[in-house]
Amino acid sequence: MQVPLQFEFQANQTFNSYYAGNNGEILDQLQKLATAGTEQQIYLWGENGSGKSHLLQACCQLATQANVEPFYLALAPDRLPNPALLEGLEHLELVCLDNIQHIAGHSDWEHAFFNFYNAHRQASHRLLLAADCPPKYLSYQLPDLKTRMGWGLTLRIQPLRDDQLIDALTHKAHFLGFDIPPAVGRFLLNHYVHDIAALWSLLDKIDRATLAAQRKLTIPFLKQILSDTP
Repeated sequence: MQVPLQFEFQANQTFNSYYAGNNGEILDQLQKLATAGTEQQIYLWGENGSGKSHLLQACCQLATQANVEPFYLALAPDRLPNPALLEGLEHLELVCLDNIQHIAGHSDWEHAFFNFYNAHRQASHRLLLAADCPPKYLSYQLPDLKTRMGWGLTLRIQPLRDDQLIDALTHKAHFLGFDIPPAVGRFLLNHYVHDIAALWSLLDKIDRATLAAQRKLTIPFLKQILSDTP
């Protein structure tokens, strides 16, 4: 049996630091899956920036706290690892695979994933999958693999409404360790609301800038930070 590679937890990506918006039921289902729920498989999908990776990381951290051994793997289209990485994962109680749409068209990966999937399910272990589309739109070459993606519970992350974005910014900033005044939040959204993923990345930059300068976040200071951001 191959020993699975270790992965690094993102300590700030927990259920408490995720702004649920209209996705409270999704968080409830994922928390049950991470501990000892009745679902064996959850397929989570949503647009870029909706927090899929955050939620998979949160599941792994909650599982660890419940003495469940998890594994997390994020797949990227330009640097897929050797599919032999999947060997041995069928023995783990919870496996979380992120961006599974990226293995489509890679025959070696599709076959390895299919074999892992069958063995993992046969062992009655739990599987959490995330992608940017519903299962039926995955362009897998193996029809049986595509069918299996829809065997469990399929959940879509609902996008945040405009009126929820400032609350989400405030929530995320709080867990990073700084405050966003409402006026500053509105200014930020007017400049970045068109790209939610970039907005969350910018929060990390703001966090570092406020910490380094030991300054509270104001609109002039935010403009200075934005001027240094491509």
